[in-house]
Amino acid sequence: MKSIMKKVILIAIIFTGFSFYAQNRDLDNFRQPDKRGINDFEAPKDSVSTFENVKVRLGGASTLQYQSLSHENDANNLPELGSNFNLATANLDLDVALAEGVRMHLRTYLSSQHHTEAYVKGGYIQIDNLNFISEGFLSDFMKHARIKIGHMENNYGDAHYRRTDNAMALYNPFVGNYLMDSFTTEVGAELYYFHNSWFGMLGFTNGKLNQNVTDKDQTSPSFLVKVGYDNQFDEDFRFRLTGSLFHSAHNNARGIYMYSGDRAGSRYYSVMTNVDGNGDTFRGGRINPNLKNEMTAIMINPFIKAGGLEFFGIFESSTGKTKSETDRRNWTQISGELIYRLGEKENVYIGARINSVKGAFAANQEDVTVNRRQIGAGWFMTKNILMKAEYVNQKYKDYPVGDVHEGGKFNGLVLEAAISF
Repeated sequence: MKSIMKKVILIAIIFTGFSFYAQNRDLDNFRQPDKRGINDFEAPKDSVSTFENVKVRLGGASTLQYQSLSHENDANNLPELGSNFNLATANLDLDVALAEGVRMHLRTYLSSQHHTEAYVKGGYIQIDNLNFISEGFLSDFMKHARIKIGHMENNYGDAHYRRTDNAMALYNPFVGNYLMDSFTTEVGAELYYFHNSWFGMLGFTNGKLNQNVTDKDQTSPSFLVKVGYDNQFDEDFRFRLTGSLFHSAHNNARGIYMYSGDRAGSRYYSVMTNVDGNGDTFRGGRINPNLKNEMTAIMINPFIKAGGLEFFGIFESSTGKTKSETDRRNWTQISGELIYRLGEKENVYIGARINSVKGAFAANQEDVTVNRRQIGAGWFMTKNILMKAEYVNQKYKDYPVGDVHEGGKFNGLVLEAAISF
């Protein structure tokens, strides 16, 4: 009975908090976690502050998919997949305005494909002015500058702004993410400078996904650079072009996690995993080139929106090796997606995406190629609720004999309901 009463009291406190902050939950320099945040990238920069007192914004996200996929390979050792619901995923977000121009963000995965238990994804402090040091301190500089510090999602490329982050799926017009899913969380800092339509970012991290003090001299810092142009020419036309660079000199401990840092799991459950558990496991359908050491990657992203029609592209080239390899290997990724959003409020959309990667997994292997085609549609029932449908077709080419992906492919339909607030 006491346990039940504690839970009731906790729920009452939470809902009291929701009621207290329901009138105005917006924060300064903040990407909205609903339909208003679609096609935002870096959080908007505004020197006008609305801060009065410490303000806590409690938010979250939840998604549920119905999957109907089939897969096959030359070895015919893949289990037959049924059509049913996947595990529901959930996020908990805590965003706090701590001072004028100072905001904290923390995201916790409450459930995911890979972890049914809750664990912290990461968080950061975002600083858009330095008045907490002294009123007007470096004010001319901070009108254009931003500092982010934390164990956080690193800002390499623009693709990570459109990907699904566990349960946060409203920004992604499709169900699945990209083949080479560039996403990692490391301890570091990023300095931004915005001037009219131009911006630049310089960042560094300690090069570790899993933090510890025992890998002495085994890991070098990672460096990030990003430059871009983003201009809303008029009400109907926007153009954005960015280029990003990531470099890590060496990691002789656990390796670089740029393409394997997402521990939540993919949206395609159990595909390309054979009866012995070999294959893609919880990252079904993704490609990890295993560039764990001496890695350099560049990504170029164009984005165009003309009326209801929008295009987003990826060109990426990544070079690196494993600890045991002598020579570095190269992988390339290209992707293009075309979305058309219907109506004045753009509550309904249709779209298509092509995505292809090519490279070798080891120095003595030939290049392999993976191609994916996605056709999707979505309906914003409200600004916080999105219903999505996607048909996906993915094929694996030139994999070595005996590999679970040799002659592999999967295809089918996935439906997804996504809520974020």
